[in-house]
Amino acid sequence: LAFFSDFVSEGRADLLRHFLECDWHKVTYTEAVECLLSASERGDAKFEYPVEWGCDLQTEHERYLCEKVFEGTPVFVTDYPKDIKAFYMRLNEDGKTVAAVDLLVPGIGELVGGSAREERLEILEGNMKKHDVLESLWGDRGVRGYG
Repeated sequence: LAFFSDFVSEGRADLLRHFLECDWHKVTYTEAVECLLSASERGDAKFEYPVEWGCDLQTEHERYLCEKVFEGTPVFVTDYPKDIKAFYMRLNEDGKTVAAVDLLVPGIGELVGGSAREERLEILEGNMKKHDVLESLWGDRGVRGYG
């Protein structure tokens, strides 16, 4: 932490200690968008980039969530719309979202993201066809047959 404070950003060591001690939160993408829309409608927030379900969250949205809505704590946002994520992410049962997650932290926004990969070959192939990559990524299909 001392190295980080001395060479990267003064005071960040205290922020990292805060992360170790505070509660972390989890919301779905849909809940996050509802929070942002509500804040905008109340006049509590004015965003440069408009917010609507299906938009890719911008840094200003991510930072507002963890700095204002969740009062300076890290937030996991899950279940993003399939249309704004990669074709290989696992489709959720609702057919509209994928099993993806981003970790948002105060002062930065998205720190890291991840997702489950689509293991159901018929869904993966359908997504590959939709994105016109079925033939160029034939190896992905073969690997999926082994788990």
